Amino acid sequence: MNDLVIVGLSGASGAALAVDVIRSLHAAQMAVQLVVSRSGEMTLRHECGLSVDDLAPHCAAVYDNADVGAAIASGSFRTRGMIVVPASMKTVAGIASGYSDNLLLRAADVTLKERRRLVVVPRECPLSEIHLRNLLEISRAGAVVLPPVISCYERPQSIDQMLHHLTGKILDLLDIETADFRRWEGMRDAP
Repeated sequence: MNDLVIVGLSGASGAALAVDVIRSLHAAQMAVQLVVSRSGEMTLRHECGLSVDDLAPHCAAVYDNADVGAAIASGSFRTRGMIVVPASMKTVAGIASGYSDNLLLRAADVTLKERRRLVVVPRECPLSEIHLRNLLEISRAGAVVLPPVISCYERPQSIDQMLHHLTGKILDLLDIETADFRRWEGMRDAP
């Protein structure tokens, strides 16, 4: 199976989850193809104190979001799939309408048209009817919508453990195993 995975980071809160996804993909020896929106860069800096350059060592390629002629803009560039994390409602609306005016949106559009796995991790709360309609549209088009909802069955002791669990759920959709993902094994007695 292909070891190339596109990661699109847009300008919604939750940049730490994107960082964990990228680092976990790298640790799983996946060739991350990263594209970050301008708002995504701002959010990454604000929430994590990181720049795109800080993520580059974990990526096989980092693309300029304005470069709509980049490799990931073509269906002939084969990948395992794409993860948009976090996905702003603006990005979701662009994907839903096929409005590919930047590389992140074009890569998502190509992923759908080639029938590859597109995992969209929307970050908005609460959701308006417009948001819900757009999420339904991308689901109908073939995307998997995975809201970053925390699970408590693994009894997380830190935010990092919560992030690792969410990352495991995201990567599981691309058939990528991670060491930190604990699967449900049934009810156990409380400690």
